[in-house]
Order: sequence, then structure tokens, then C-alpha cells
Amino acid sequence: MADDSADGKTGTTTGAATRPWLRARTAARDGWRAWHARRTRDGRTGGGRVAGDRPRHKDATTLWRVRTTVREEPGSLARVCGALAAAGVDILTLQTHPLGDRTVDEFLLRAPAALEPHELTRLLSHAGGSDTWSERADAHDLVDTPTRILGLATRAAVDTAELPMALRTLLGRCTIRSVPGSTPREGTLEGTSLRLPDPAGGEIVVERHHVPFTPTEFARAQALVELDARLGRRTPREQHAYTLPEGRAVTIRRADEGDLEAALAMHARCSRQTLGRRYHGPVKDADRYLRHLLSPRFGRTLAVESPAGELVALGHLLWDGDETEAALLVEDAWQRRGIGSALLRRLVAMAREARCESVYAVTQSSNTGMAATMRGLGLPLDYQVEEGTLVVTAALTPAAVARR
Repeated sequence: MADDSADGKTGTTTGAATRPWLRARTAARDGWRAWHARRTRDGRTGGGRVAGDRPRHKDATTLWRVRTTVREEPGSLARVCGALAAAGVDILTLQTHPLGDRTVDEFLLRAPAALEPHELTRLLSHAGGSDTWSERADAHDLVDTPTRILGLATRAAVDTAELPMALRTLLGRCTIRSVPGSTPREGTLEGTSLRLPDPAGGEIVVERHHVPFTPTEFARAQALVELDARLGRRTPREQHAYTLPEGRAVTIRRADEGDLEAALAMHARCSRQTLGRRYHGPVKDADRYLRHLLSPRFGRTLAVESPAGELVALGHLLWDGDETEAALLVEDAWQRRGIGSALLRRLVAMAREARCESVYAVTQSSNTGMAATMRGLGLPLDYQVEEGTLVVTAALTPAAVARR
């Protein structure tokens, strides 16, 4: 990622683990992940009090998403519901996932704040539940399931780039990867992994290690992918004007693989220093990253066009597993005019819309201008430095801030 107050634009691409220059970036990001995990591990499943909790008022409540497996027999659900009611827990929504002689019951619960996760697990176990899993929910989860799924389908119908995020929203906390290669005729369900034919070619791999997928979830994911395949490629064509300090206006719009030729022409006008800082690798390899970066399967791209119609900047919001990366490139002649900052603000707004908890950017540790641009967002930031690589992570939600 880069910032147009720096001497040049920097950034990173996502994917292609075979690139040798990714080692430093990966080490820095993994360091942040390990630190983050130590700070937050009690807030996911049945641990003690969640980090960042404030003292609880006796009438305070907490939202929980809970799954438990019961035998498929009369009265099993009634026993679970009775146990929850006896503990003062309100059932807001319920979904059932049949598994032959067993059923996975999925609840959205409003529980007394004093009820700890391990206590919730214990009372469900006494009521006949097994393999119980729980995590904190938020206000977004209060939308009923049919309405939520219809909303996801609507968003996916408008924008090809929505499919990975729609799948993540549909299936909960999971990792989604687009794998190139041959396209399978049918999808497969294997415990904590789904493999789905990618309408763009290859396959989509969805992994959720904390809880297995159910056939019901598999069918929903297949239906969403089939909708995407029937509609074909589509990119929103809205355009927004941005006025530069000297008074001229440039146009900011969505971009996709159809902009490859214009993006290559912009590369040709960029200096080796700008391309080197952007891609963190050999400049001669910069062009071959573009098709990947412009693909809606890997994220969303914004382009900036000059008054003459030339593409002069690109901003990428890249789905990186269960995280989100922002990256920028601004042509040398257009740097230091606020274009990078304008793109970054729009990328962050898109990340919020996609319900991303945070956005990270990667640059060289010597590029202080990059950090200044991130600070200009006015968001809480975390910094990690490893082998000359700086990873700056901006928290976008109160939950992400509480875990810091």
C-alpha cells in the first residue's frame, strides 16, 4: 500500500505464496496475528471474561451465536429451550440443520451478561447438547435469516466482487480462497471445508476450522455460487469526481480485468522506484500481478482517470483469507495531490460496508508517509515491523478496538 504524501507509492499484492519477497511481509503479519490472538483468544469460545469487558450491570445482556448438536428425537429441542429459559436466556432466532439421527441447532441468544461461555456450554450439555460452540454476536445478527440471505443475493447480483464476501457473511467466520486450475463439475462438503466450482474458473475453497459445515449450509453456498454463474461478470459503473488542489477534477470509478491494458500503460509511465515500492519485488514482475489484482474474485479495485481519460492510479481492497488488505499505486506525475488518501478513504468505506473488522496495509518500514496517511483516517492503528517491512492495521469496528 502507499500514500501520496510519501516520496513514492508502495504496496503489496495478495496471493501467490511462491513469491520470495512475501517472506518478510508474511513474517510481520504473522507476528501481528500471534499478538492479536493472545489478546483475544478468550473472547471467541468458552473461555473466561472477554478481553476489554467492562464491569457488568445486573440487567446487562450479551448476544451470543451458539450451536449445539442433539439427538433427532421428540422433545430434544424442548429440553434445550427449557434449559435456556431457566437460565434467563432469550432465544431470538433458531435454525435447525438435520444430520440424520442428529440435528445441529443454531441459536442467536440474548443472555445475562453474567453468564459465562463455559456456563452456557454446561447447561446445554445437561439438556442433551453436545459439540457446543459459541461466539459473541452483534446487532447485524439480529436480521432474520431469510432477509439476510435475500440481501446477500441482491448484493451479489449487482457486483461480481461480492461473491467471496457474501459467502463469508452467509457462513460466518471462515477463510475463502479462489484456487485457479480446472473447474470441478460439482462442489464437495468435507467436514470443515467446502469446495465449490468458481464461475470465473477454478474453484472456491471455504474453510472454517472451529465448527464443521452442515449440508444445509453447503446447499445455501451452492445456490449463491449458481446465481453468480447465471448472471455472468458485472461491475458497478458509478463514477465520482474528485477535485485536486489545483482545481482540476479526476474521476474515481470501479475497475476490473477490462482495465488491464490501461493499467499496463500506467505501469509503463511509472518510475522503477514507484513500482518497486508498490510491489516489494523485482520491477520486471510488476505487470504480471495486474490481472490477479483486477480480478473481482480477489477483491475490489478502484481506478482514477485523468481529465484526458488516462488511468493514473489504482486502489485495491483484497480479500486475504479472513483478513482484508488495502494497496495503492499512484503514477509519479500524479503523486502528492491527495489521490492516494482519497482512494484509501473509499477503500476503507467499502471494507466497512463488507463488515470487515480491520484493514491492513504493508509497506517498507522507512516509508513514514505511508503511516501518516493511515493516521489520517482517524482510526485506531496497530504497527508491526519485521525485517524492514511495516504492517499497519486499522481497526474498523468497536469489537476490533476492544481486542487491542
